[in-house]
Amino acid sequence: MAKMQFQRDQVLEQSANLFWRVGYNATSMQQVFKHTGLKPGSVYLAFGNKEALFKESLSHYAEVSKAGITKSLDAAESVELGICEILDGMVSQSAATDYCSCFLVKSQLELSDEPNLQSFVSEQLQQIEQLYAGYLQTKYGEQDAKAKACCIMLHIFGIRVYSYHQGSELAMRQALRTGLAWLPWHGLSH
Repeated sequence: MAKMQFQRDQVLEQSANLFWRVGYNATSMQQVFKHTGLKPGSVYLAFGNKEALFKESLSHYAEVSKAGITKSLDAAESVELGICEILDGMVSQSAATDYCSCFLVKSQLELSDEPNLQSFVSEQLQQIEQLYAGYLQTKYGEQDAKAKACCIMLHIFGIRVYSYHQGSELAMRQALRTGLAWLPWHGLSH
């Protein structure tokens, strides 16, 4: 049996990048082999099949995203200001010439005809929403925190999709300030 000799996290990041840019349905295993530099036997031995590799890549991406949110919110002066900084950062990212939304959001939209995979993606997004709700519960009651976290996720989805409109940074910043007026936007430099 072949011995797996690769950095699993690196392969997951490379695979996530491929699925993210090309999409689950359009990504072939041949592309995975080429993109990761692995031989077919190594990929199949380590991950089983395309769906399992996709799920593990998406989970890895979600874990990295949650770690980034946690780091940002822990370092912020307040949870609310940390949320403002995260959302403002997403708007700034959208101005990049090679902008490609968010792997989770893109997958949620792409996989509407794949209920099992879409459910898996939804679970990852729910974990992120729960993370925001948990931080908000330090200041708000449970129901209010959940409602505010849901509102944040709605705005994140909006940012990630609306960002494909060229030159939309200013409009998105204004919309965030209107839609999430309870956040301390005055604490940001924009």
